[in-house]
Amino acid sequence: MSATETTRRRRLHPAWTVAAVAFLALVGAAGFRAAPGVLMVPLQQEFGWSTTVLSAAVSINLVLFGLTAPFAAALMEKFGIRAVTATALVLIGAGSALTVLVNQSWQILLTWGLLIGLGTGSMALVFAATIANTWFSKSRGLVIGILTAGSAAGQLVFLPFIALLAQDPGWRQASLLIAAGALAVVPLVLKFLKNSPADVGALPYGETAPEEGTAASAAAAADAVDSGRSSNAAVRALQVLKRASKVRTFWALVAGFAICGATTNGLIGTHFIPSAHDHGMPETTAAGLLAVVGIFDIVGTIASGWLTDRYNPKILLAVYYQFRGIGLLVLPLLLSATIQPSMIVFVVIYGLDWVATVPPTAAICRKTFGADGSVVFGWVFAAHQLGAAAAALGAGVIRDATGQYTYAWFGAAAMCTIAAVISATIRKDKTSKEPVPAAVA
Repeated sequence: MSATETTRRRRLHPAWTVAAVAFLALVGAAGFRAAPGVLMVPLQQEFGWSTTVLSAAVSINLVLFGLTAPFAAALMEKFGIRAVTATALVLIGAGSALTVLVNQSWQILLTWGLLIGLGTGSMALVFAATIANTWFSKSRGLVIGILTAGSAAGQLVFLPFIALLAQDPGWRQASLLIAAGALAVVPLVLKFLKNSPADVGALPYGETAPEEGTAASAAAAADAVDSGRSSNAAVRALQVLKRASKVRTFWALVAGFAICGATTNGLIGTHFIPSAHDHGMPETTAAGLLAVVGIFDIVGTIASGWLTDRYNPKILLAVYYQFRGIGLLVLPLLLSATIQPSMIVFVVIYGLDWVATVPPTAAICRKTFGADGSVVFGWVFAAHQLGAAAAALGAGVIRDATGQYTYAWFGAAAMCTIAAVISATIRKDKTSKEPVPAAVA
């Protein structure tokens, strides 16, 4: 190979290849997120299960999704990003495939809840933060925005097909599609998803080696990686939680992100299609609207990452939450049997805002907690999923008790206002300038 060809090949930093594979992995893992809302009505029609039972399965999934995230971040430090990601995709594929065999309500709790919950938790948004923090020294906000948009892309890719398959030939084929999507990415992860820049003899993107002592710096970086991987993942995650819990900013992020999860995955992601169905809208039409949410989510999240690199992240969070609350407040007035222009406006605005909160939240975690930032974000994301689980179950109970979702939408709108106020009042902690050293068990 000539020197010219070598230079041409090296123009693309390996960090971007890793980010591209991570994006595809998030797409493959996101298939199930679109599934409960689409499959809930077919499962009710076939087995007669209540909305509360199916909402409980989703809640278990969301709880495990959240509680697995901080331990997954520590496991990635110990065993490497590639091994944890491949295992997570296999769990998601297995859980989706085994769903076709269920005939009792407890079995849906096992497949939708346990298996897929553990898998998606290991592929949670903390995965995006870990990739960005490990491989990038600049443009981290933009990278987190792009990777977070991978989840939206998964919803966009899978949702229309899941809705069509759920009607004909049936929900079982839709479950198999989700399994295939997750498993198809595993070979790419094993081949191209490297654990750290040191594995390919490179520095993080945007970082330049010092003119003197380069070898010593590289050796020190390798020692740091080895030190992190040699620690006990569970102990590391719990030690980080103990330190973070003493910082006020941590609890502000936890409260805001719990409301974020309640108003996205828990409420709209799980119950929008059943609620639209209650108003006479066909499930495929409602699924198409959520797919449009996914399209604009990609735009909004990438834009949020760009803005996070340039503006105060706490102000961005306050704006995002307040706009979301306004959308939820008017949603009960927009639902009908047909798509009205006002519903299109809601879908566009809600899509732009869907997970735009992730880049600024991850940025605050990184600035405040330094080396522990990824694991802290894992705990903050755990709160996101606990909020989502509570909303998924609570909305199901409200629907069974009142016959409609109206009170759920209004309650979520009020919570968004609370999240906006909390975010706007986040103060700069004294520890924000000093990175917290990684603990070694």
